[in-house]
Amino acid sequence: MLRCNEQDLRIISGRDELTLYRFNTMVAEHYFCQKCGIYTFHKMRKAPDKYAVNAGCLEGVDPYGLQPASIRGSAK
Repeated sequence: MLRCNEQDLRIISGRDELTLYRFNTMVAEHYFCQKCGIYTFHKMRKAPDKYAVNAGCLEGVDPYGLQPASIRGSAK
């Protein structure tokens, strides 16, 4: 999973193939492919100016070649 700022996410093709799913608080926006069901990305509930993106859906990116990074989660 990769994170980016809202203004940095560009969908260059296939937007009409995505379906939106919201649950619980209805704040986060989860997008899935209508044809195969793969989870592509979501707008984050706790940081609505950020997106989390499925690296496997990015053209030209080898998700297995990425280095993991620790991210501090909720402090609850």
